[in-house]
Amino acid sequence: MNPAEEYILSRDEPYRSILLHLKAVIESVIPEVVMKYKWRIPCFYVDKHSICYLNASYKGKFVDIAFWNSAHLTKHTALMFSEKRKVVKSFRYSTLEEINDEILIEVLEEVYSLREKGFYKRDS
Repeated sequence: MNPAEEYILSRDEPYRSILLHLKAVIESVIPEVVMKYKWRIPCFYVDKHSICYLNASYKGKFVDIAFWNSAHLTKHTALMFSEKRKVVKSFRYSTLEEINDEILIEVLEEVYSLREKGFYKRDS
């Protein structure tokens, strides 16, 4: 088992179920995505382009699915959190039932379409 899978499977409930569901949705929307273990969390990439990462916060009692290129996103950004982060935005889920797959899929599709954009939005 690779470290990213071990991270997910070693979490307590409800974190494990949330992480497994998010992983399944990511992999179904972006079939060529590769899950890597970086910064001690599961990170998803297409080629060299970062898509998102997952983080179970026991302190905050939620799971983050965070998007590096969120500066370019236009869909559902009002539902995202960015506290204490300059660029990265995320959805946060405390229960499996909170996940709206339709919204998540729309954002993942947009993130994938913008994967070649940089971390920051630069003025032209």
